Amino acid sequence: MTTSTSGGEGRRPGERGDLLDPGCPTRRLLDRIGTKWTSMAVKVLADQAPGEVRFAELRRRIPGISQKMLSATLRSLVRDGLVERRVEPTVPPAVHYRLTELGLSLEEPLSALRGWAETHMAQIDRNNRLADESPAG
Repeated sequence: MTTSTSGGEGRRPGERGDLLDPGCPTRRLLDRIGTKWTSMAVKVLADQAPGEVRFAELRRRIPGISQKMLSATLRSLVRDGLVERRVEPTVPPAVHYRLTELGLSLEEPLSALRGWAETHMAQIDRNNRLADESPAG
């Protein structure tokens, strides 16, 4: 039995969400994990699993990401329990990140999505060019 309530309140722990319910928190979760930056961060961290990656190394390995965006992405992943953060009390502090077991479980579906995008990008680009060239109708 699914409980449909505004804002997802009333859901029991472990109860599966309903993406089509406008109040379901699954929509917010997909907004967070569905970004290119999250996918890239999870990939880099998964490549090092079970080891850690320092913030500066993550930034080097994710071309185009700003320090602010990487910080926000990692903060969200830590908050969701997908990534663990460890700070060494050095000057400046050395900050390390690693995927949790839950975070590792996200790598497989994100990898499949990245693979699909890489395989079909040329076709999608071609379709977009054709749509841009056709007269509006």
